[in-house]
Amino acid sequence: MRIVVALGGNALLERGEAPESEIQERHVVRAVAALAAVAAGNDLVITHGNGPQVGLLALESAHDPALSHPYPFDALVAQTQGLIGYWLLQALHNALPDRPAACLVSRTLVREDDPAFGHPTKFVGPGYPEAQARDLTARRGWQVRPDGGQWRRVVPSPEPAGFPDLPAVRALLGAGSIVVCGGGGGAPVVRHGGTGLLRGAEAVVDKDLTSSLLARDLHADALLLLTDVAAVQDGYGTAQARPIRRATPADLRARSFPAGSMGPKVEAVCRFVETTGRLAAVGRLADAAALLAGQAGTLVTPGPAAASA
Repeated sequence: MRIVVALGGNALLERGEAPESEIQERHVVRAVAALAAVAAGNDLVITHGNGPQVGLLALESAHDPALSHPYPFDALVAQTQGLIGYWLLQALHNALPDRPAACLVSRTLVREDDPAFGHPTKFVGPGYPEAQARDLTARRGWQVRPDGGQWRRVVPSPEPAGFPDLPAVRALLGAGSIVVCGGGGGAPVVRHGGTGLLRGAEAVVDKDLTSSLLARDLHADALLLLTDVAAVQDGYGTAQARPIRRATPADLRARSFPAGSMGPKVEAVCRFVETTGRLAAVGRLADAAALLAGQAGTLVTPGPAAASA
């Protein structure tokens, strides 16, 4: 099988943890241990989130006295791909020494006229108390929104429209390599209408939507979105919340999910299943192999109807 796996931010850093490298490396080792069974005998492409890491780099860049202005987000996303990709390669080598693995610093094409550039929604960086977040908004020109019990910076998150580096991903898979790519949704680039040349965009693409499009373009057999919850919940945040164990895209689209968290994941799996008719699943990282076997998480298929626990 050819499988695309998207690692959520919890694979590197749990909510409230300090962004120390040692903490993140320990999480990566656990993530790779969970993926080892999925990799056995299969083509495997791994994508990953980067919200805390890209936010940290943005803060460092903004405070660097040697710079006249901060680095743009496309460059910062590329930096996180190298950092996180290195950690994943180290863990993959140690867990699967006989299996080649490669990290590709990759780009994601977005449309220059995407309305998302005028409506930032993507969370990056640490959480702040509301008063501090509003002060940062006033001093630095940020836009902030509530995320759980804290407030975080938001940046534009345009729709992924293509992958300039798709031929390289296919070549690496053809050589038998596990491929780490599309980190942080891919470094966002736009195409100049007159020349066709690519240039970076000030944005962060949603990694789940990127993973869905990548899985479709690679003709993947399955898409797994791995996070810190056991399954998608119907009625999330209410006393009536129940896990959804099986669903069709139509079942999921008939419900409402939080835009800042589960919403993009639901949209990503729906798009993959609607386009390919193949399996997608959302669940815990530790359940990766069980998700693929249809024994855990939320399984999304063309049919039958939804089932809740």
